Amino acid sequence: MATSIYGDYIKSVIRTVKDWPEPGVNFRDITPVLQNSAAFRKLIDSFVHRYQELDIDAIAAIDARGFIIGAPLAYELGCSFVPVRKKGKLPFRTISETYSLEYGESTVELHSDAFQAGDRILLVDDLIATGGTMLAAARLIERSGGIIVETAAIIDLPELGGGDMIRAEGYSVFAACTFTEDE
Repeated sequence: MATSIYGDYIKSVIRTVKDWPEPGVNFRDITPVLQNSAAFRKLIDSFVHRYQELDIDAIAAIDARGFIIGAPLAYELGCSFVPVRKKGKLPFRTISETYSLEYGESTVELHSDAFQAGDRILLVDDLIATGGTMLAAARLIERSGGIIVETAAIIDLPELGGGDMIRAEGYSVFAACTFTEDE
């Protein structure tokens, strides 16, 4: 798993909220990074430095926290920004992908005309936990003709296995930082 040169710094700014949203869960809160201009710049720079010399046509960002890094990254890389939304949020013709969650199913959607065949896409989100959302979005992108250059997130939680599952499906994974359960 590749991580950022600023990973330790970014990780130090992320707040851990114990027992939220339920007992036993350590929620990794990125809002302190967003509120700290130096940390936010280092976070975006982590992605810009990794991808600035690659031929990327678009950033596909997953609803909703993926938008936080996806939009400034697209701006910095001079490429387009495409939102991957939760079901029912896009106004035009869509394609959708349903995936399993611990407690049921969820669906993500993409405008049917979001990409041209062969477009090189960087897929971003805030967090990789079990990997289901990232994989569903990757499948959508490929169905629309896009090619996934890499999947990227602010945080990877390796103990939940999402990064491994994404790599097992043939995608490269990058995270600015990782957290283990006991951190």
